[in-house]
Amino acid sequence: MNFTVTSKGRQFDRLGIMYLGDIEVFRTSTAEPTANGIVWTYVKEMEQYNALWKSEQKIIFDLGNLIDSTYTGTFNTTLTATFFTVPEPDPKPIADAILPISSRQSAQNKGSAFTVPGDNASVAYALPRNIERAVISLSACGQATEEFWYTNTFSSQVNTFESTVGTLYGFSPFREVQLLIDGQLAGVSWPFPIIFTGGIAPGFWRPIVGIDAFDLREHEIDVTPWLPLLCDGKAHSFEIRVAGLDDDGKDHATITETVGSNWVVTGKIFIFSGRQGSVTRGTPPFIQASPPNIQISSSITTNSTGGNQSLSYSTQVFREINITSTIVASGGAQKASWYQRLVYNNVNVLSAQGFDQTTNQTTTGSDRASSGYHIDTSGYSNDYMYPLNVQSSFSINAAGNVGINASLSRGLTFNPFGPSVFPNGVQDFNILNPSLVSLPGQTSPETIQLASNIPRLSGSQLSTVQSGTAKYLSAGNASYSFGSTSQDFRFQGVEAQSVQTSYELYHQTAKAVNSTLTQNDIEVIWKVLSGAPPPLSPNAVPGDVFPVAGSRRSVRSLLGRGPGEMDVALIGPGAGTGNEGGSRANS
Repeated sequence: MNFTVTSKGRQFDRLGIMYLGDIEVFRTSTAEPTANGIVWTYVKEMEQYNALWKSEQKIIFDLGNLIDSTYTGTFNTTLTATFFTVPEPDPKPIADAILPISSRQSAQNKGSAFTVPGDNASVAYALPRNIERAVISLSACGQATEEFWYTNTFSSQVNTFESTVGTLYGFSPFREVQLLIDGQLAGVSWPFPIIFTGGIAPGFWRPIVGIDAFDLREHEIDVTPWLPLLCDGKAHSFEIRVAGLDDDGKDHATITETVGSNWVVTGKIFIFSGRQGSVTRGTPPFIQASPPNIQISSSITTNSTGGNQSLSYSTQVFREINITSTIVASGGAQKASWYQRLVYNNVNVLSAQGFDQTTNQTTTGSDRASSGYHIDTSGYSNDYMYPLNVQSSFSINAAGNVGINASLSRGLTFNPFGPSVFPNGVQDFNILNPSLVSLPGQTSPETIQLASNIPRLSGSQLSTVQSGTAKYLSAGNASYSFGSTSQDFRFQGVEAQSVQTSYELYHQTAKAVNSTLTQNDIEVIWKVLSGAPPPLSPNAVPGDVFPVAGSRRSVRSLLGRGPGEMDVALIGPGAGTGNEGGSRANS
C-alpha cells in the first residue's frame, strides 16, 4: 500500500488511522508542512490482512485536521493498493479471520478507535470452536496531555513548580497497555515513546521524522493458551486498559487503572483455524502474573528564597508474565505458553525552577510463545529495547518571547523471530527471483538479483538510532525552528536453522541540517549507493513561520507538558505567548 501526501502552509502534525471496516490496519502521523510545500510517501506491506482483502471492505481513513486563517495547511492524500502474487519457497501461515477490538462505528462512517480514559475499551465475542492459534495485537499512543508521558512526574508532585512554569502532568512517567480476557491479565505492552514531527522542537524533524512516526508499531500477544476457555462456545470479553502509577508521596507507588487524557487504542484478534467441525479443548490457562515490582524515589531542592529549585525522580519497574495450558485440537495435544519479561528505568530531573528538564529512559522486553500449531518448532520470540535521552531548556523574557534549546538521542532495537502475525521484513529476501526495488533517492525502480547463497531467513534484527539538536524561538508574531538530526538504520536477517547467524541486508545513514538532507548513504546487501540529494525545495528556509496565539498559558502548557496559567509576573501584564509548533494538545 502506498500513502502519498502533499501539504503547504501552516499546520500541526496530525494522527491518522486507516480502517478496513471496524479493524485498524494502519496508524500514521503527518509531517508539519512548510510555506513552500512538502511531499512524503510511505509504503506498507499489508499481506497480514489477506483474510480481509478476500471480501468487500469499507475503507475509512480518519485524518482529523483544523483549517482556519492561522492554520492553513491541508493534506492532499493519495492511497494506492497494489495486489500481486509472488512465489514463496516456504510461505508463512496467514490468519484465517481477524476480529476487531474497537468501538465498531464503521456503519456510521466513523473511525472505530477507543479513547481512554473515558471509553470502556472492551468487546465480547463467542469465537469459533476450531481455533488452533490466536494472537492479539495492540495499537496505542498517547495524545493531548499524554503525548509526552515519559516526562510526567508523580501525581503527588504536580504542583512543585506551580508558581513558575505551572502545573505538571502526573501518573508518573511509566505507562503500561494491558490486555485483559474476562477481566484477567493476558499480556502487556510497554509503549515505545513516539515523538511526532512537532515534538520536543520541530527543528529535529525536517525532513527526517521520528522513529515509527509514519507507521506506529503494534505489539502482539499470543493468547493460544486461552483457547480451551475461548473455544467453549460462550461469549468472552477482551479489554484494553492503559495504566500508570499512583504514588502516596512517600516513595511508594502502585499500578493505577487510569491516566491523563488521553490514549487512542484498538486491538485485533488474529485467528488461525483447525479442521472444519473440530473443537479445541484442553486445560484452563494457568496464569502467573503478579503485580509488577515498582521502586520510585524523588527529591526536591530549594533556593535561597525558599522556592523550589529542582525536582529529581526515578522510576524502576519489573514485570514477568507466564501463561500456560495444554490444548487439544485437530492436530492432537500440544503445550501452549506465553511469557513476557520487561524492565523499565526512568530518571527525570527538572531544574531551574522547572524550566529545564532531562529525561533518561530505557525499556527492555522479551516475549516468548510456543503453541505447536501454525508455528515453527522454535516458536515465536521478540527481544526489544528502546533507550531515550531528551534534554530541553525553556526560556521566556519580559516581551513574551519563548525559546527552546533541546538535544536528544534515542533508539529502537526490535528482533522478532518465528511466526509473527506481521511481516518482519525478511520475506522479500527469501525470494530469489529478480525483483524490482525502488531505492530512496532514485527516480525509477531497479532490478536486484539477490545472492543465491543467502539461506532461508525466519527472523530479523532491526536497530536504529537518532540523535540531534534543535532550537525554537517565538518572537513577535512568528516562530522559527532550526535543527540537525542524524539517523543510522541497520536491518539484518536471522537464519531459520541457526538463530545465532545473521546477515546484514540493509544499512542507511542519513543526516539533515536546517531542513536539508546533507547525507544519505544506503547499502542493500552487496550494493552500495551514496550521495546527498538536493534540497526538497529550491526556496527552502530553516523552519516554518507560525503566528503566535494570543492566549496566556504556562510554558509547560505551551509545550504540551502541563496545564495551568503562567504567573503573569514572569512576562508582565497583558503579555501573551504561544508555541503551537511544539505542542499539539488539541490535535
